[in-house]
Amino acid sequence: MPTELLKQYWAPRYWHTWFGLAVLRLLAFLPLPVLATTGHVVGYLVYLLHFSRRRIALINIQACFPELSVAEQRRINRTHFGYMGQSLMTACMNWWISPARFERLVTISGREHYDAALAKGEKIILLSPHFVAMEVCGLALQRERPMVGMYQYMKNPVMNQMALRGRQRFCPDGVMFERKAPLRTLLKILMKGLPMVYSPDQDAMRKGVFVPFFHPLASTTPALAKFIQVTKSVVIPLRGRMLPWGQGYEVVLGAPVENLATGDEHQDTAAMNRAIEAMVRDCPEQYLWVHKRFKTRPPGEPSFY
Repeated sequence: MPTELLKQYWAPRYWHTWFGLAVLRLLAFLPLPVLATTGHVVGYLVYLLHFSRRRIALINIQACFPELSVAEQRRINRTHFGYMGQSLMTACMNWWISPARFERLVTISGREHYDAALAKGEKIILLSPHFVAMEVCGLALQRERPMVGMYQYMKNPVMNQMALRGRQRFCPDGVMFERKAPLRTLLKILMKGLPMVYSPDQDAMRKGVFVPFFHPLASTTPALAKFIQVTKSVVIPLRGRMLPWGQGYEVVLGAPVENLATGDEHQDTAAMNRAIEAMVRDCPEQYLWVHKRFKTRPPGEPSFY
């Protein structure tokens, strides 16, 4: 969004937000290794001081990886907070660095799966779970063609508009929908042939169906199967990975996932979760464990947290 459209948010109550954005803008000039190292320090401080989020993340990790030792579970948790801090510190890079610098920092693997689907003229849903580097994925792929993305509305309107602006900076023709957008609206856009980034791995509250996510049951939205049934889309796994200590980012595309729309809602949703699990197992430290994924419980079950 052009800067002049943000003038309505220059009231004094937003000055602290603008100050924070100015700091992030300046940080964008720093080398990525410096930002990554600083971010890991910040993340570790949050790990030490924010007991509630540390506890939530550890409960999730223990539930999903009960086969690991307690020491390994705690290591994943600590490392995760380091990557969370790095994600915060490098947000400035996603929003403001030049296209040339962005291209130098990002590599794409598994590109052949995406290109093959495009060459066939297939409608594409990119199954993209909540990893700490997920925004890099959309930015990397939308440089070549418009895409459809989803976002969580922020209560701070300045941050909300800046986040949208940052996510569309390489392709203003892309389409962004709020997470609660009606299903029919998304279907109409998908039918037009724009690839859609879809992230269905957060608690769906009472609107979801209860299927396993790793081991526990999780309230999960069953919409993916409906998208496939109506649009005949191909589903390609997509995730972003931060390389160690600021070496860059890797965007990973996987082979298309089959049998996600058999007509059995529970079976299809469980199959989708298994596809997400495979991505998480490949890089557990960078998955968003601080989210209360198991907050909504089946009737009669006690609170998970």
